[in-house]
Amino acid sequence: MSTAASSATLRRTPFHDFHASHGAKLVDFAGWEMPLHYGSIIDEHRQVRASGGLFDVSHMGRFRFRGRDARAFLDRVCTRQIWGMEDGQARYSMVCNASGGVKDDVLVYRLADGEYLMVCNAANRLKLIEHFEVVKTESGHVFKFEDETESTAMIALQGPKVMDVLSQFSSEVPALKRYRFTVKNLLIAKVIISRTGYTGEDGVEVILPAKFAAKAVDMLLKNIDLDASDAPVRPAGLGARDSLRLEAGMALYGHEITEEIDPVSAGLDFAIKYDKSEDPRTSPAEVGRFIGQDILQNLKTHGTTRKLAGLVLEGRRSARQGMKVYNSNQEIGIITSGVNSPTLGRCIAMAYLDTAHATIGGRVEVDLGRARDRAEVVALPFYKAK
Repeated sequence: MSTAASSATLRRTPFHDFHASHGAKLVDFAGWEMPLHYGSIIDEHRQVRASGGLFDVSHMGRFRFRGRDARAFLDRVCTRQIWGMEDGQARYSMVCNASGGVKDDVLVYRLADGEYLMVCNAANRLKLIEHFEVVKTESGHVFKFEDETESTAMIALQGPKVMDVLSQFSSEVPALKRYRFTVKNLLIAKVIISRTGYTGEDGVEVILPAKFAAKAVDMLLKNIDLDASDAPVRPAGLGARDSLRLEAGMALYGHEITEEIDPVSAGLDFAIKYDKSEDPRTSPAEVGRFIGQDILQNLKTHGTTRKLAGLVLEGRRSARQGMKVYNSNQEIGIITSGVNSPTLGRCIAMAYLDTAHATIGGRVEVDLGRARDRAEVVALPFYKAK
């Protein structure tokens, strides 16, 4: 952001004062004033891998679906099966268009029978609201929809020592399984704590009322000096969040998935349920078909022409989104994301390659502009937490 006037037009999260007091570099991200870093992206990245980081992710959209047809509607718009979820369970899913492209990737939480919460990407929030309104009108589903983005806040605590920190607050949270959540009472507010994240490390994401957010986080971390060099948890910004997720091989909307890119090519087939009925008492028709299902089923059956792959470059220059990938003089792919990995000490990238050239161990070349660099095709993710 270059001017005070432009800053005034941006939304601010309940943690804005926290960011300012800790020296954050604030930038415009999807219309929100968000911390890019607090000093060094590499230091924040390494802090998360070694110990723990605190991320403000309040810019992400949060929707509540409540009522008779809430589940049926979500099974219509989500690729993942929502029917059969248990209270306290979260599932990662895609919301696709009729052509099988990805409108967004989301997390769906089941709060109770007929009540669900969805977390989406900030840049897609308004688009999804419009999409849901159209689908609801066409389907005739009856439920109440609420956009709770600005009335709530959200943080992510990520890293191998985070559960030790949280155990001082609750014995229940460290006992949670992955993609499970609990609802806790803090002050007079209800707080949702889920064992989920976007860094490749263990950790939680916390959703809480905006008016109590700053106070609640102070209570949660009251015994930690966040500015201390040996603090188990320190603030981290969007820069480290991106490099962490790339090492973990996680797709980013606008890079690895878009409305023109299907989740099968993106390697996200695990988040697609082609037959949404495992209960012998319930037919697939009763559970419902999701938007884009026929296209994705065809891609699964017949294969895709391109595939998301990992690349490790030989040189020290990072690849960037849009750079072309070659086999000799034949263009065979395009870079979607790249970074000089702080954990691996190598330049890594994700790219869509023609399926014939996406074989693990294959050799390709990346056009960096002034020169090409050789790279090896590797399996994703680049990094797995121990």
